[in-house]
Amino acid sequence: MTTTPAVDLPFLDITAPDFRFDSPAVAAAREANWCAMTPMGLIVLRHAEMHQLLRDPRLAQSGERYLELMGISDGPLYDWFVPMILHQRGADHLRLRRLVSKAFSPRMIEGLRPFMRDTATSLTAAIAERGECEFMADFADPMPVRVMCALLGVPPTDYELFRRWSTDVGLVYSFTLPQLRTRVEEAVVGLRAYVDSLIEQRRAEPRDDLLSALIAAEESGDRLSTEELRNLSLTLVFAAHDTTRNQLGQALATFSEYPDQWRLLAKRPELAPQAVEEVMRWAPAVPTIFRFPVEDLDVHGVHVPAGTFLLLGTHAASRDPLAVDDGDRFDITIHRQVPHLTFGGGPHYCIGAPTARVEMAESLIALSSQLAPPSIAGPVTWRPPTAIHGPENLPLRFGRR
Repeated sequence: MTTTPAVDLPFLDITAPDFRFDSPAVAAAREANWCAMTPMGLIVLRHAEMHQLLRDPRLAQSGERYLELMGISDGPLYDWFVPMILHQRGADHLRLRRLVSKAFSPRMIEGLRPFMRDTATSLTAAIAERGECEFMADFADPMPVRVMCALLGVPPTDYELFRRWSTDVGLVYSFTLPQLRTRVEEAVVGLRAYVDSLIEQRRAEPRDDLLSALIAAEESGDRLSTEELRNLSLTLVFAAHDTTRNQLGQALATFSEYPDQWRLLAKRPELAPQAVEEVMRWAPAVPTIFRFPVEDLDVHGVHVPAGTFLLLGTHAASRDPLAVDDGDRFDITIHRQVPHLTFGGGPHYCIGAPTARVEMAESLIALSSQLAPPSIAGPVTWRPPTAIHGPENLPLRFGRR
């Protein structure tokens, strides 16, 4: 897959079933060097180097190269994934981002806040009645699905359909994608047909939703084409659901280990925005971001050949002692001077980050205000920690207030 750099580097088997980014092995590798070798390629482990490389124009987030590594060179998955906005560069990316930014306005995000709050409160009330839940099914799945559907103007009757599709589309970032290809492609095809019908409806009858705003977005006479609208809508579906789903699961799993922090949040809900940042630093749902150099690079003594699969380890970097003071401590009261990099950086910084932050904050406020600290109530299974990472299932029990 890659050419080994001409220096001795630590090795981390990130594909091992029991691999964890918060393990002593990762800490030792990070102390030894700013990067390590993996079965896939290089992985960046330190904050400063990752911050630098996220902004380096010589690195591309190539969907074509990624799928090539997975043995995929055509089909509906390829047709959606390769031209995705995340994989555009230069003027093409800037054009799309400007148009999308006009639709993702602060007014739209704040307009959704009451819906987010009501949804989180309602889902939490159902959990409170029982005192226990399977958190992923009872909250982490339905919360972002309903918000995402509200964003796009999808009727409640289709929530479950969208939940299934968006869950399967999110598997595109699994390193077992070749085995999952049929499942992911079926979801892409289903979503594409549904989104086409939504676009047609909104063009005929615009509403106060993101899809209508995307259709209306204009920059110097330029507008998004139907194909661009379709691609962006598919991308939003899995980005708004799957990453938030897993980050909510990571949050509750974390608070189950730190009940005092949960009690503190319940007493001081104004800490919710800071709690979101700390959870995303401590246990990010996106532990790695991939890039490919478009030319040979020499970075801090390491030669990185063009085309190398380069993972930027957000999880490892978020605890780098060279950048983050007291980084091995989970504490929602600490205002971290060095921001986490879970939303990326540079020109590809996550455009949905403000929406995700509000949704996470409203969720944590609703949950902590109605429920005592969570405790694990049964076996938990996890996704592999090399793509979008979080619990597959998370049985929780909540004591009485």
